[in-house]
Amino acid sequence: MFEIKYDIYLQPILIKKNKNTMKKVLSIVAASAIFAIVACGPSADEKAKAEQAKLDSIEQQRIADSTLQAQEAAMSAPADTTAVSADSTAATTTTTEAPATK
Repeated sequence: MFEIKYDIYLQPILIKKNKNTMKKVLSIVAASAIFAIVACGPSADEKAKAEQAKLDSIEQQRIADSTLQAQEAAMSAPADTTAVSADSTAATTTTTEAPATK
């Protein structure tokens, strides 16, 4: 808290130390640390790569969705064609039977 210095006649002089020096040093260190953390953010290349990865992911999801829709359509299509072929068979037998009865 007090520092003892001697003047040119070797008489002790009490000098009060400044308490604010430590606060100034700590505030400079804190400001430097904050600046260093902010400076370590992603670069423009990293941001571009992240955006491209996002777009690629969206494209892959779109492809997966369209593939799923195509598979669902393929699964429901044979059931529809079976019903249509059964109806068309009945229709053709009806038309072929009509001239045969006469």
